[in-house]
Amino acid sequence: MFGIKRMMNLSDEGYAAMKKGVASSVLTNLCMLIPFGVVLQWINVLLRPLDGNAALDTNSMWIWYAAGLVGVVLSLLSYRVEYDKTYTAAYTETGKTRVEVAERLRKLPLSFFNSRDTSELTTNIMGDCASIEHAMSHVVPGLFAGVITVTLACVLLAILDWRMAAALYAALPVSLGLIFLMRRVMNKAGERHVKAKLDVAEQTQEYLEGIKVVKAYGLSGAKSKALRDAMRRMMREAVVVEAIGGSFVTLAMMILQVGIGFVTLAGVTFLTGGTLSPTLMLAFLVISAKIYAPVIVVLTLMPEFFYMMISTRRMQALRRERPMTGDADARIDNYNIELKNVSFAYNREDVIRSVSLKIPQGGVTALVGPSGSGKTTLSRLIARFWDVREGTITVGGRDIRGVDPERLMSLMSFVFQDVVLFNDTVMNNIRVGKQGATDEEVYAAAKAARCDEFVSDMPQRYETVIGENGCTLSGGERQRISIARALLKNAPIVLLDEATASLDPENETLIQDALSALVKGRTVLVIAHRLRTVEGADKIVVLDKGRLAEEGSSETLLAKGGLFARMYQIQKESLGWSVAG
Repeated sequence: MFGIKRMMNLSDEGYAAMKKGVASSVLTNLCMLIPFGVVLQWINVLLRPLDGNAALDTNSMWIWYAAGLVGVVLSLLSYRVEYDKTYTAAYTETGKTRVEVAERLRKLPLSFFNSRDTSELTTNIMGDCASIEHAMSHVVPGLFAGVITVTLACVLLAILDWRMAAALYAALPVSLGLIFLMRRVMNKAGERHVKAKLDVAEQTQEYLEGIKVVKAYGLSGAKSKALRDAMRRMMREAVVVEAIGGSFVTLAMMILQVGIGFVTLAGVTFLTGGTLSPTLMLAFLVISAKIYAPVIVVLTLMPEFFYMMISTRRMQALRRERPMTGDADARIDNYNIELKNVSFAYNREDVIRSVSLKIPQGGVTALVGPSGSGKTTLSRLIARFWDVREGTITVGGRDIRGVDPERLMSLMSFVFQDVVLFNDTVMNNIRVGKQGATDEEVYAAAKAARCDEFVSDMPQRYETVIGENGCTLSGGERQRISIARALLKNAPIVLLDEATASLDPENETLIQDALSALVKGRTVLVIAHRLRTVEGADKIVVLDKGRLAEEGSSETLLAKGGLFARMYQIQKESLGWSVAG
């Protein structure tokens, strides 16, 4: 069973609980065989007077009857233990597995998420874990218990008469061979079914996330058709999987039942030959009616076990992904940031090409350039969301690839253009910046970020739930909560990516005051499209097609007449644009 532990990635506690579950399932099966043993003894007592040498022993019958009642009680008690060691243990173990998968995903680089759909990762955490949970609670214990019970029964019956036992189980190898033959067909069909489920999850997520566009452009027919088609494919593949499993299992069970005919034929042959007693023949006939129950359980559970292996393979593939590592206790003495010949590619083509620059501690460095020039990518390389393909990025002289990502994150505050909020209260969304912050600290950060102005109008103020991704807030309000998080975190390095992009002119002025307090005395990297917002930066770095085009102060770059000056002039001219009637 050690292979099962590795396959299902069970913890030591989960593996121990599974072994206890199998043992208790075996005990339950054996206890359920006690009534059949009682029936055999009754038959023996009833047939003994037929020899004419003994009277009916009613006392023995009552004793065996009492033994049967004890067997029933033992069955109930063993089932209670079995439930605790299988179902309860399975749900506890998969609960831990879900948390472990979520934690592992958190430590993977963003390059991993670029190659995976969100719905697929959701299926890893929910669907695949649910399949393993079902296997732990309903399949593996019963399957192994069935195999063990059948083996013990075969040995015991062979002690009584090996010839009759061989006749009883003669068809078993054929039945099992048929089930293992089914595995190849089942694997292919199961893979198609899993892919169909992923397509449904992806289409559902896309439909819900794009519902505004669907409504605005009248796409309900086209988009819902794609979702309906995906659901139909999933239904067809589910039917195929069930049909394959059901057909092979039914055929295997029919072949298995041939053993009853073999027992009858062998019994009659041995009885007429004088090598088998009538009592033993009758006993085997009675046994053959129920002894196949554990075998049928094994045959029935095998398709589910094979299907579960698809989920375990997907989970194993996820666990093989290498998380970002580094020194969690890395000492960083200063917060100067330096890039040396940095290149980076999302796929094959570089989006950052041999960039070298210095971002000094205590200063404000602005990254500007045309859309797609690599500004946001460069800021996220500094935060080690990805590792560079070539070159090095250092903070305080230390290569960030040798620093644990969480240690590096503790040194940085972020205000991104795309704000992510949680379906929680305003208070808890701001507290994301600093876990364990007091209410007073949250209030102070919110006030500095000018959140008070809109929170005071909410029904429950800071305890108001703002909906999924802050759907009840405006873009500017969401941005201000993000800024409040950064203020609360109070990290020595600040990365601002279009921090005032979603604000109206009045709020922009207020937030700029808050940002001035946030960036004071810190190492600051600002990404901006509106060049007038970074005119006061200590240094402006201009990117173009992933390369460093020019750098210097605003006055220097304007006087130079290069890319920055052209962009500045274009934006200045656009200020006079208006809608013509």
